[in-house]
Amino acid sequence: MLRCHLSTLMGRDKLRISDVARLTGLNRSTIAALYRETATRVDLSTIEALCKLFRCSVGELLEHVQASAPTRPHPTERGPA
Repeated sequence: MLRCHLSTLMGRDKLRISDVARLTGLNRSTIAALYRETATRVDLSTIEALCKLFRCSVGELLEHVQASAPTRPHPTERGPA
């Protein structure tokens, strides 16, 4: 799974979604989806524009994290009876 750090970068620079849209020319809904981490795809040109605005690397904007599988309690670990 990819985690997007756009909200952190925006907070650091005190920018709103509308500010990022104006400064990059990107669609506001695209930025909002990345901000909320609900985006299912992103164009390379979008990543490039955001990295350029925030003067960051792709790795600072996007991070690959292991998706944790839902865990079941161990058979010896029982909940309250």
